[in-house]
Amino acid sequence: MITSFAPGRAELLGNHTDYNAGLVLSIAVDRGVRLTGTARADGKLLFRSRELGQAYEGSLDALAPSAEHPWANYLLGVFDEFRRRGLAIGGAELEIASNLPLGAGLSSSAALETSTAFWIQQAFGHALPPLELARIGQASEHRFVGVMCGLLDQISSIFGKAGHATFIDCRSFEVRNLPIPANAKFVIANSGVKHSLVASEYNQRRAACEAAAQAFGVPFLRDVDSRRLEAEGGALPPDVLKRARHIVGENERVAEAAGLLARGEAAAFGQLMFASHESSRVNFENSCPELDRLVEAARGTPGCLGARLSGGGFGGATINLVEAGAEAGLIAALEAAVPGTACLVTSAADGARIEA
Repeated sequence: MITSFAPGRAELLGNHTDYNAGLVLSIAVDRGVRLTGTARADGKLLFRSRELGQAYEGSLDALAPSAEHPWANYLLGVFDEFRRRGLAIGGAELEIASNLPLGAGLSSSAALETSTAFWIQQAFGHALPPLELARIGQASEHRFVGVMCGLLDQISSIFGKAGHATFIDCRSFEVRNLPIPANAKFVIANSGVKHSLVASEYNQRRAACEAAAQAFGVPFLRDVDSRRLEAEGGALPPDVLKRARHIVGENERVAEAAGLLARGEAAAFGQLMFASHESSRVNFENSCPELDRLVEAARGTPGCLGARLSGGGFGGATINLVEAGAEAGLIAALEAAVPGTACLVTSAADGARIEA
């Protein structure tokens, strides 16, 4: 019996910058997805989701996305990616248990992919570099789910470190951990508005970013700074210009924030979170009224240093940077601002691992 665990992640700064070869700051949260099970010699794949009360049955010899059980595609895609790499694997009987709220922007999908990759590696005797495991999760989501995600979620789930933010350069894939001030806590506020990146405008936003980069003659918007954007961006379609403003501004905010964290300047870091949300609302247009109300409530609450949407957007959750001891007051304000909001308090946690 093998048990793997992978945490969800919360994006501190760097919204949609990952697939633009940009910069991101994130944390692994203290909740995640646990897989427990045994390998099978007959090639059968048997998955059971404890939370959904559903089961999937299939075979390694007929790997294909499941329309009946879309949740199983996150596992199936990972099995497929190991086989595409010529790595010998067998069947599996797995139970999935998760304490991550679905649709809250904490990337339960990447946690499931990552936990699956760690389980397969342990079960079948492989030893891939951590970044390759992240790429397997990303590729599985591309092929089996249809979301052209970047690597932010998988890297955050794998490289998280307790008490630290994870800084990711999505061009060089430099990953380093930066200490978070000891008195800082995070409150995740799930608005209850469900988001589905497959059915949302995620892929449209990515296409707009690619169009802007092409117009500037660069591979990615990472290669454009705000000065050049404002000087030369007038010829872009208005919506494309707004999307570019968000990405370029986010990269600059992350670069500034990394220095603030290194110096322990939590209050200044929080102001960048507020600025990031405003850019998401106005420029990237991936917020929603419920998330906006949550951020405004946080802004007026003593002890809350910063707040913004976290994740793909179009619903889901906000992340709030709060001084230790002020969590209860913030939660009360958030729940009053958007009835039905569910809050959880987390610290930055360690990344994925084999537990048994």
